[in-house]
Amino acid sequence: MEPLLIDLNDYIRTGEGANGASYNHKTDPSIMLKLYFRNFEAAEKELELAQKVYNIGIPTPEPGDLVTDGKQVGIRFRRIDGKKSYSRACGDDPEHTEDYAREFAEMCLRLHNTHIDTTQFENVKVRLYNMLDANPDFSAEQKQKIRDFIAAAPDTDTAIHGDLQFGNGIFVTDKSSVHRKYFIDLGDFCYGYPLFDLGMVYLCCCLNDEAWTQEINHMSNATARRFWDAFAAEYFLSPACPIKEFGPQSDLAEVEKTVRIYAGLKTLIIERDTHCPMPQFRAMLEGTIL
Repeated sequence: MEPLLIDLNDYIRTGEGANGASYNHKTDPSIMLKLYFRNFEAAEKELELAQKVYNIGIPTPEPGDLVTDGKQVGIRFRRIDGKKSYSRACGDDPEHTEDYAREFAEMCLRLHNTHIDTTQFENVKVRLYNMLDANPDFSAEQKQKIRDFIAAAPDTDTAIHGDLQFGNGIFVTDKSSVHRKYFIDLGDFCYGYPLFDLGMVYLCCCLNDEAWTQEINHMSNATARRFWDAFAAEYFLSPACPIKEFGPQSDLAEVEKTVRIYAGLKTLIIERDTHCPMPQFRAMLEGTIL
């Protein structure tokens, strides 16, 4: 896929994440751009996945074309004008954190109750095995223990975002004060057991230091913890919870113990993107998987 050449001077930078920066077009309000810090293959892969996800009806901004400014490669999407992420919303309006958390949980329940064609997407276990094999900073014994844990998890055909965090859920409010909601950053979309997704929600809410939470998630750790508590009650106690061992009678303290182990697995994604060991996240695996 050959990227189209664009002039970055036509765009205004609006934000930055771990893998890239976002831009709005200066004169065309229907265009936003995600420009990758990483390589061409990452952008091409995300575009292919985003198109597939959009086509099966998962709420996500309509993907456009692959572009380059001559140095970096990115994707143009149809811009969701006036959008706000759930992390930014909580930072701007902490009094309504619980409302935002419950709304995000409802989005995730719908996602995780969506059954998809497994011939069109990658299995989350395969994704994690490949990241584990490529990671040079776990010993052979550690890798085998992690692999055994992944293999023992149930196999399902449900949609998995792959990087499920409250910064990757966005909404825009219409004239009737109704939120239209979308998932973004779908480069790790796949299918499998929902707990592989939910570990990232827990990590972002409960396992970062204060400075990180303020810088990346725009809120205090106390607010992030409130988000998790409301999210967990809405998701895991729901009759629609797709994880069979949980539901209305669940003990949320026991739920959290289980989710914490899956949060530790997110070390594989974080170390893939940072290219270095992250001991603060590896600690979640010690005494459980390792």
